[in-house]
Amino acid sequence: METGIRLWVVGTVGIDTITTRKGRFENQLGGSVTYAGAAASFFTRVGSVGVVGSDFPDAFLERYLKLGMDVAGIQFEQGPTFHWEGVYEADMVNRRTIRTDLGVLETFAPQLPENYRDAPFVLLGNINPDLQLRLLDQARGARFVAVDSMDLWINCARATLVKVIGRSHLVTLNDSEARQLTGQFGLRQCAAALFDMGVEYVLIKKGEHGALLFSREGIAIIPAYPVQEVCDPTGAGDTYAGAFMGYLAEHGTVDLPNLRQALLHASAVAAFGVEDMSTTRLEALTRAEIDTRARELREMTAL
Repeated sequence: METGIRLWVVGTVGIDTITTRKGRFENQLGGSVTYAGAAASFFTRVGSVGVVGSDFPDAFLERYLKLGMDVAGIQFEQGPTFHWEGVYEADMVNRRTIRTDLGVLETFAPQLPENYRDAPFVLLGNINPDLQLRLLDQARGARFVAVDSMDLWINCARATLVKVIGRSHLVTLNDSEARQLTGQFGLRQCAAALFDMGVEYVLIKKGEHGALLFSREGIAIIPAYPVQEVCDPTGAGDTYAGAFMGYLAEHGTVDLPNLRQALLHASAVAAFGVEDMSTTRLEALTRAEIDTRARELREMTAL
């Protein structure tokens, strides 16, 4: 029996320090759960699975609640919250990681709340594949599972990551990660290799150049929405994945028409997200604005 939670997301919850051409910004709410959950919340009831430390501000938790995100899956532990610091180059695309402090994430042993276990949609955000597997074992009702990952886990936990992919329906990576994981160069060849690992869909993110969705029936290509100015690109990929899965959870059926609409809405939400620091723009966003931007993007791509 399904509960009110249609989608749950696991990943990092963090406190970020970000430097861009506009300056240095400390104590920013970040993490993959934050961005993905915020984006998904416009479409469905979303549950958050992560861990925070004793230094995590109450105001950040209130921002989760303001967005309508369920926080029953957030564990509170003694110690520092996960912290990431990065510097973006002038193009606001390339970045350097200055430091990563795992904090309480290092000993995170996630437990899925009972009211999440029957949720039909699951987004395994960028986190240790061992933890992704642990949570999949607790999910009774998952009908569509998407998994995200990164070069770190491809390098140090490839075998486990391949197991997770084999239990998922969709894998999302950026183009360099897809090449690294599969050993292929052409994106069609990368997708074919990932199909062989067991997934039905491959979503390859290309940042400012949009995304490609591969299925055995064909390819859908959706460009990124052209924003006037990028303020903070942190978490844009997580925002994209969250909105994509949130749209699918809202509509319930995974087919090519809904997948294409999910791509349009994901591109729209991700474009809003980069217009301000952290989740600030998402907190002020409305569903009407998202739908309008998705229609604009569809018209831009019509020939």
